Amino acid sequence: MTSIPRDQWYVAAYGAEIGHDLFTRTVCGESILFWRTRDGAVTAVPDRCVHRRFPLSQAPSRLVDDQVVCGYHGFTYDAGGRCVAVPGQSRIPRTARLLPYPVVEQDSFVWVFIGDRAKAEASRIPRAPWLVSPDHTTVAGMEPLRARYSLLVDNLLDLSHETYLHGGYIGTPEVAATPITTAVDEQAGIVHVSRHIDDAECPPFYAKSTGLRGRIARWQDIEYTPPCLYLLHSRIAPVGSVPGPDGADPDAFHVEVVYAITPETEHSTHDFWCVARDFALGDEEVSTFLAESNRTVVLQDVEALNVLEQVIATEPAGCQELSINIDTGGLAARRLLQRLCAAS
Repeated sequence: MTSIPRDQWYVAAYGAEIGHDLFTRTVCGESILFWRTRDGAVTAVPDRCVHRRFPLSQAPSRLVDDQVVCGYHGFTYDAGGRCVAVPGQSRIPRTARLLPYPVVEQDSFVWVFIGDRAKAEASRIPRAPWLVSPDHTTVAGMEPLRARYSLLVDNLLDLSHETYLHGGYIGTPEVAATPITTAVDEQAGIVHVSRHIDDAECPPFYAKSTGLRGRIARWQDIEYTPPCLYLLHSRIAPVGSVPGPDGADPDAFHVEVVYAITPETEHSTHDFWCVARDFALGDEEVSTFLAESNRTVVLQDVEALNVLEQVIATEPAGCQELSINIDTGGLAARRLLQRLCAAS
């Protein structure tokens, strides 16, 4: 059985990646061709001609107006995947069409539905509104991961590794030392993991971006909606500062860290990451610092998980994996993912 849930929405790209030219990306083992039509809509179809399976993203295939022309034999398809021209004959075979993928552009992401298209309810797509909010400034990127997506899920639901893997950037001793609370919304299918640190060292990631010095209160509240969207609500404030009864939090800095965890194949992943902040809006120096620092942190994760993938792939049967209290969020996520896979 596959470890990748089907009948699910996945992030395939940032909207900014797709223009009026041919763009391809593999999602859940399926090679998908994208382009943006002249009216701005995103098209997503299988990246192979129905004739001899030539990749439509491969030159000399090309886009002519809103139609893609296969570079091997000239089969031509419109934005709905319908074949509109066949070389050497006027009759177009009834089966000459590319079945479009359901696609939704939302919160700066392009989502595609993998599985039974009849189940593609756009209302099921989780939201990340900070990424397009005028009250936030966002930096973003994507790194290829040569490891199964579930390893990234484990990594992000156990932030104690920040102390050890990301020391000098975002990790401090208090992160690993502070217990977590875990809750699962079974009906919504969301895992919540929280760590509230009342008195912590301020790591460079926040000291240099917020200007805070010395000790801070640091809250980490995670929401993971399997299989794809991970949200980390980070609150950084002077020690002793807490939100008011009405929710107002003027002394704090808020950072929304968003990951879209998209399987490329069973053993590779697209690691989309975004950092949205509600302070220093439009400050290019802060944006550059956060983009460079977060990419460094992401690449540290990528290096570690690439190694872990090789260890798992080559270890003998029966090797033990020990779980402790800090793993409750990751174990809950595994259970929900297994449930999604079983239902696929």
